[in-house]
Amino acid sequence: MNAPTQADVFPTDFLAEAGLNRQHVFACADLPAALLAPLARQPRERQLILLGHAGRRLWQCVQAARPAGEHPIDDYTKSTVDRCFARFFPGRHYRIVYPGPAPIGLQALGAHAGWHQPSPLMIGIDREWGSWYAYRCVILADTGFSPDATVDRENPAKSSPCTDCRERPCVAACPAGAVGDRFDLAACSDERLRPGSPCGESCLARLACPVGSEHRYDATQIRHSYRQSLALLKSWRLSRRSV
Repeated sequence: MNAPTQADVFPTDFLAEAGLNRQHVFACADLPAALLAPLARQPRERQLILLGHAGRRLWQCVQAARPAGEHPIDDYTKSTVDRCFARFFPGRHYRIVYPGPAPIGLQALGAHAGWHQPSPLMIGIDREWGSWYAYRCVILADTGFSPDATVDRENPAKSSPCTDCRERPCVAACPAGAVGDRFDLAACSDERLRPGSPCGESCLARLACPVGSEHRYDATQIRHSYRQSLALLKSWRLSRRSV
């Protein structure tokens, strides 16, 4: 097996071309123990790599690759990571822990990476991409990449753009009245489950936000993502009724 060295060069361009254009390398020693605890980290796994996508590129790549599984984005992402390690780091140990069954604090990791800022929609937002990004992969590895810089949480450029927003179009656009100073999950869920709701396969409040609107997902990706979340919501609601 190849021993890790400090000369490892992170494959930024390869991953970005594949649509995984958000990348952050953490030294596991610098992360809170509570974040790592569910991952059953092995002693040799000294780095955690967080991958995400922002904008439309990933969906274009997924559509071109046309993976046949039920979860094409997850399948494509894992395949891309496997190809990346096989090409650039053969013999190196790595383990994909997300997508996977382990509970992972993705938004907490995103906050440590500087990606996640709070929004009234209860999803992350940042000043460049708005809400049009997502977490796609978490990898534990024995690599020797240079860890990315710690986020300066006092830097106004890293604060939520919602703090500067006076018009709050997301609040006005929500047909359920779920968006505001406090997010009403029950109202949101009821509206999404209502037959004929415009929020079944989209989110009017999210679409109304002007931050990063030039990076808004393709309509087919929006439908795909919201159909998946709606199916989970329906399953959850049925399980609650059976208790």
